[in-house]
Amino acid sequence: MNSHQIAYLVFGAVLVLALIFDLGLLSKKDKKVTIKQALVQTIFWVALAMGFFVFMWLQEGHKPALEYLSAYLMEWSLSIDNIFVFIIIFTAFNVKEKFYGRVLLIGILMAIILRVLFITVGVAVVSKAEWLLYGFGAFLLYTGYKMFTATDDEEFRPQESKVYRYMQKLLPLVPHDGEGQYIIRENGKKQYTSLFVVVMMLAAIDLVFALDSIPAVMGISRDKLVIYSSNIFAVLGLRSLFFLLRGAVSKFDYLQQGIAIVLVFIGIKMLGEHFINQWLEKSTQTYISLGVIVVCITGSILYSIAVQKSGGAEDAKNQ
Repeated sequence: MNSHQIAYLVFGAVLVLALIFDLGLLSKKDKKVTIKQALVQTIFWVALAMGFFVFMWLQEGHKPALEYLSAYLMEWSLSIDNIFVFIIIFTAFNVKEKFYGRVLLIGILMAIILRVLFITVGVAVVSKAEWLLYGFGAFLLYTGYKMFTATDDEEFRPQESKVYRYMQKLLPLVPHDGEGQYIIRENGKKQYTSLFVVVMMLAAIDLVFALDSIPAVMGISRDKLVIYSSNIFAVLGLRSLFFLLRGAVSKFDYLQQGIAIVLVFIGIKMLGEHFINQWLEKSTQTYISLGVIVVCITGSILYSIAVQKSGGAEDAKNQ
């Protein structure tokens, strides 16, 4: 067994143990999650991801480890953007707070399965047609531009989405949560509750976000272990991050612009890879990518907070 196979084995073992721990100890049915509990769980997931970074450094070397860290930070920042959409979905379908944890858990487990399939297919296709990476690069440039220039008028509306309309046509839906059930029987017929709709929409929305995030990660690294592990560790921490940030995420007004700049940077890097490789070593490129991601994401969050504070101060003066 070589070092790469050992790394895969450790990743798989950590993933299984983490899910068992999450399902068995961190998840309690129909119970509200406090900020303190969410903070503890978020620290647990981030510590687990950083522990795997240390393992990667020792087992695989500094370059794959730094690629993993860059990819994880990229995915983690996109997860924060996911949370805003999740909040919109929960609000649109009037999900009771006591059901948040269970709905998120099922939605995230489905998202992990879909991402594994998506990554597997994507990597296999790219390995046979590397020119597709140029298409991914162009797609990231377009996505970054659209994200940077997006306005509030373009806000996601769940009931108008294609996913919801498709479910309306395909399934008999009822406009209530069935007291926590996903499928109920009314008049002897099977009916699907609003909680079922929300779970399906969470998984579908995460897959839409994966259309951006997976090509972006492939722009950072072609190592399948890096792509799998960074995606899955970020998704695993999404539920606790939701409870931790759901009241504050709307204050990160400029996070979207920070993410957009990163996507444009990675898109340019993918399109110009042939020429960049002639000027810079791969390890140097990895350090630059990590630096750009950290500066853009941290800077956009701090700038958002500063603008919020100055706006609050102006409002106070005006009153």
